[in-house]
Amino acid sequence: MSVALSSAIVRRGFHHSLRFELIFVLLCGVALPVLALSIVQAGAPVSLARAVNWLLQAPAANSVVGVSLCALGVILVLRRLRFYPGVAVARSILPVSAVAFGLLVAVIVSFRLDYSTKVLATGLIGFVAARFAIAAMHSRTKGLLYCLVPGGRVELLAELRSAPVLVLQRPSLKNLPDCAIVADVYGEFAPEWERFLADAAISGRPVYHYKQVWEAETGKVQIDHLSENGFGALVPSLAYQKAKRVLDLTLCLSLLPVIVPLIAACAVAIKWRDRGTVFFCQRRMGFRGKEFDVLKLRTMGEGQNGQDRDLSITRSRDARVTRVGAFLRRTRLDELPQVVNILRGEMSWIGPRPEVVGLSEWYESKIPFYRYRHIVRPGISGWAQVNQGHVSEVSEVDEKLQYDFYYVKNLSY
Repeated sequence: MSVALSSAIVRRGFHHSLRFELIFVLLCGVALPVLALSIVQAGAPVSLARAVNWLLQAPAANSVVGVSLCALGVILVLRRLRFYPGVAVARSILPVSAVAFGLLVAVIVSFRLDYSTKVLATGLIGFVAARFAIAAMHSRTKGLLYCLVPGGRVELLAELRSAPVLVLQRPSLKNLPDCAIVADVYGEFAPEWERFLADAAISGRPVYHYKQVWEAETGKVQIDHLSENGFGALVPSLAYQKAKRVLDLTLCLSLLPVIVPLIAACAVAIKWRDRGTVFFCQRRMGFRGKEFDVLKLRTMGEGQNGQDRDLSITRSRDARVTRVGAFLRRTRLDELPQVVNILRGEMSWIGPRPEVVGLSEWYESKIPFYRYRHIVRPGISGWAQVNQGHVSEVSEVDEKLQYDFYYVKNLSY
């Protein structure tokens, strides 16, 4: 335990501390760039006194104070985010900074404060660059360290590759580095481990149930029993689904001037190569288990309507795929006609991919809860496609279903 802990502490040295982050960001990200700007604004010959005098004027001074407060707030938010399972802090830098500076601009406008656009822009760029530099320094650290309380099913997390994991040997917070405590909260523990979990929570350390961490780090939901998966009422927010439908229609109508010429160009290429039909319809299982005809650009020399399970599976290097079809599949341009399915309300831009009827019925007979994926509209692309890609075997479909359930479970605005 001591060797593992010492390596974890080394991995999170001084450059991981709040003190270092504050000094580095405020000095290198705010102070030095703004000072350089003030020297430029003071003009030639270079005079530090004139530069300082420019900074002390109300517009520049208000802007420097505002930028510094924003930087401080963003640092604190980002440091808190790193304790949430599955959150990539580097990806949060831009959105969190944008929100903070948006609030700063709102305060300036509301109170009609004097400000300098140049100082605000310089401070924003400097701060963001400095925070990305810190993220680069942290790149060797694989992620948030999870300290596991032995017992229950927590050993499942020992297989994680996205974050470092340490199995605790004794119930003590002494010498523990920055970490999150993880336990199977439904398991049975000895009294000393129960006291340890209580002490960890009281001390302010994050304490998570193992399933929450596993889902956040893998992007999947385990499929055991629906009651164990935390789906709540099982039905996703109806208000969210209506808002998503409005967004789908808005995107369709706004992108039609781009999509129609692309489909026309693809149609010409298909006709030029083999003179066959341009479009291909296939029977798919859709929203709430209702069948519908999905519309695609034809990519095979021959196909079928989706009832035959074996013919519905596209194998690697499938001989039926044409040369133009291979390009359309690789670039996903063959999916463009499904904008018609979106307009009809049969599909969405994002969601579980609709499976052909024959395959869907087969999967339902092999995999428990498979039908639950039909509770949302299928999509042109989705969480499973991004993380896993094309699948055909039952074992792969089971993993794909875990991604689909994760998407359904975490639907949000």
